Amino acid sequence: MYDVKSLKAEEFINHEEILETLDYTEKNKDNRELIEKILEKAAPKKTGRGVECAGLSHREASVLLACEDPEIKEKIFDLAKRIKEAFYGNRIVMFAPLYLSNYCVNQCVYCPYHLKNKEIPRRKLTQEEIRKEVIALQDMGHKRLAIECGEDPVNNPIEYVLECIHTIYSSKPKNGAIRRVTVNIAATTVENFRKLKEAEIGTYILFQETYHKESYEKLHPAGPKHDYAYHTEAMDRAMEGGIDDVGLGVLFGLEMYRYEFAGLLMHAEHLEAVHGVGPHTISIPRVKKASDIDPSVFDNGIDDDTFAKIIACIRIAVPYTGMIISTRESEECREKVLELGISQISGASRTSVGGYAGYSPEERPHDTEQFDVSDQRSLDEVVKWLMDAGHIPSFCTACYRAGRTGDRFMALCKVGQIQNCCHPNALMTLQEYLTDYASPETKKIGEALIAKEIENVPNEKTKQTALKYLQEIREGGKRDFRF
Repeated sequence: MYDVKSLKAEEFINHEEILETLDYTEKNKDNRELIEKILEKAAPKKTGRGVECAGLSHREASVLLACEDPEIKEKIFDLAKRIKEAFYGNRIVMFAPLYLSNYCVNQCVYCPYHLKNKEIPRRKLTQEEIRKEVIALQDMGHKRLAIECGEDPVNNPIEYVLECIHTIYSSKPKNGAIRRVTVNIAATTVENFRKLKEAEIGTYILFQETYHKESYEKLHPAGPKHDYAYHTEAMDRAMEGGIDDVGLGVLFGLEMYRYEFAGLLMHAEHLEAVHGVGPHTISIPRVKKASDIDPSVFDNGIDDDTFAKIIACIRIAVPYTGMIISTRESEECREKVLELGISQISGASRTSVGGYAGYSPEERPHDTEQFDVSDQRSLDEVVKWLMDAGHIPSFCTACYRAGRTGDRFMALCKVGQIQNCCHPNALMTLQEYLTDYASPETKKIGEALIAKEIENVPNEKTKQTALKYLQEIREGGKRDFRF
């Protein structure tokens, strides 16, 4: 039985409800009157407090996704762009993944880290190796990291993860500093989530992979991850443990995408209903080639056009949630979807354990990669590319460090007030990057962009303060200003 407020996985992600949703969408995918009403409901509306969006239910959003009318599709894309602009503007937050260990006791059939893969060498970074990786990432200009490791209670216990977080935060050469660590590790206990919270992590991210329970159990034939309920209920335990920023995601290509889409939004609705705040981020990875993994064996792959439509429909359904796309995707694909809803991207990513330190930007170790990286450009190239397209690359971590997380962040975001600090914060962190790390050409483009965009700060007092801070970053050697 479907119950959005239940704490049981099979009730808040209810198979029968998803099937009924898919049946409903099939019957209504050409219902023009209904679709126009759904689009009108989701459109941004000006209120006394700013701009607000109603969002959509999983059933309403699924109708949009199923509609194949070219004219409606363009309306969906246009609405997604308007919503993205209303709440995130032209800012794109930058981050990089850091792989700590590829030891894993699970047997996930889509991941090269699975226990039975004998082709891949196993490696776990020491704290000194982590320090070197962090310095290499800081020397590129990164301020945010997402740490990743396989599930192995012997090699990768929670104590190891906590020690790694401490090492990352404490490594501060030159002007470098990692200011936010997002954690993407296996589902764990409330007690361990409390420990992660105490370690001052940013967001806890866990991909569901698939919401289809029968498929989930086949794709995870052995290991702790085989337990569908324990995995699916992890976000509730994380929030019980005090982590109010959590990130959802499915691995598109494992199961039928419309099923996954409905399940993903049901999970977001569940978090909102139970905890008063939905997911901080949603990631939308697709299955990619890797050691011992051939993505063609999964027959549910989606083309780039469908992928873009999924992103647009998610943005319309959950207008205030951040959306992440990684270097799994090509430059061309990422460029297409940035304006449709994406607010965070990775840059210069390495998916190998120990993939940064000791390697030039052109070198790329492949022996311990979790998946092939499609976009292999340097961070400087990605930053320049974003600015050329009119985006502001942001290295900002201010909201997390100022306590604007969970329901506090969403309360500000939902009335557009978060932009009063996000825009100048993005420009100041971009100025740090330009001053400390950028190539001459990137710096020239960036300085012109900052001069233009600072005029878009609506509050005159904030603008003047930001101008003062920008000058102190450029000329005074000061860092880490924030509103």
